[in-house]
Amino acid sequence: MGELKALKSRYEPWKALKAGADDVQTLLELAAEAGDESEAAGIAETLRELSARYEKQEIFELMPGEVDKNGCFLTIHAGAGGTEACDWSHMLYRMYLRWAERKGFALEEVDRLEAEGGIKSATCRIGGDYAYGYLKSESGVHRLVRISPFDANARRHTSFASCYVFPVIDDTIEVEIRSEDLRVDTYRSGGAGGQHVNKTDSAVRCTHLPTGIVVACQSERSQTMNRATAMSMLKARLYEYYRLEKEKDNARFAQEKKDISFGSQIRSYVFQPYTLVKDYRTKTEMGNIQAVMDGEIDTFIEDYLRFAWTQGEA
Repeated sequence: MGELKALKSRYEPWKALKAGADDVQTLLELAAEAGDESEAAGIAETLRELSARYEKQEIFELMPGEVDKNGCFLTIHAGAGGTEACDWSHMLYRMYLRWAERKGFALEEVDRLEAEGGIKSATCRIGGDYAYGYLKSESGVHRLVRISPFDANARRHTSFASCYVFPVIDDTIEVEIRSEDLRVDTYRSGGAGGQHVNKTDSAVRCTHLPTGIVVACQSERSQTMNRATAMSMLKARLYEYYRLEKEKDNARFAQEKKDISFGSQIRSYVFQPYTLVKDYRTKTEMGNIQAVMDGEIDTFIEDYLRFAWTQGEA
C-alpha cells in the first residue's frame, strides 16, 4: 500500500498537468476560431500556473535513486576554527532544521555534542517523502567568512563545518550486520533529560569493525530505544557505504573524513565585507544570506539536482 501511494503521488500530478494543458489548448483553438481576444489574460495566467506546477513536479524526476524517496539522517561536524567553528556548526544545523520545518518534515534529534560557542557535532533524523533526495546534495564542507563575535579586535575569520547526509533504510532493503562485526558500548547521556539519563547507562554507541563506522544515540531515556535508533543509523550508513563502494566512488563517501578546512568546501557563506552565498559546484549565488540561514536553500538544492542529472550523477 505504501508503494502504491508513492506511485500515485508521482503519477496524479502529471495527469492533472496533462489535463490542464489540454484544456488550455482547447481554449486557444476556440478563441482563435471566434477571433476573441478577451480570454487572452485568463489563458496567460493559467499557463503561468501550469508552468509553476510543472517546475515543481519536474524536481521529483531528478531523484530516481532507490532511496531518494526515503527520509534521512543529517550530521553536522565542526571543523577548523575552534569556538568560531562550533558556532558556525550550530548556525548550519539550524539552517537545515528551518528548511525541514518549511517542508513540513518530521524532525528528531538523535545525538548532540555541545561545545563552547555552539555544537561540536549533531545528528538528526528527518522524516518525509524525498527528504534524502533533496538533502543528499548538501554533503560536504561548508565555509563561513565573517567578522567574528568572539574576537575582541573584530577581525574577519574563516570557519568550516561538514554536513553528511545518509538515507533511512526501510525494511524492503536488506543490509546484513553480523554480530561479530559489531561492538556496542553504553555510557551515561549528557545534557538535558533529568536525573534518569545522568544516572543510567542509557546512551548507546555502535561501531562496525570492518568499516570503522561509528554511530551514537542518546536522545531517548531507554537504552533499548537508543540501541534501536543507533542500529537504524548504522544500517543506513552501511547501505550508503556499500553502494558507493560498488560504484567505485568512495571519494564521495570520504567527504565526511576529509579535512574540514580550506580547499574542500562545496559552498561559501560570506557575511562581511559583502553578503553572498556561493555554491562551487553549480556556481549558483544568492545575496540574501539571512534568508538562506533561515532555511531558504531550495534554489541551491534544485540547481544541484539539475546539475547532477546532466552529469549523470543523479
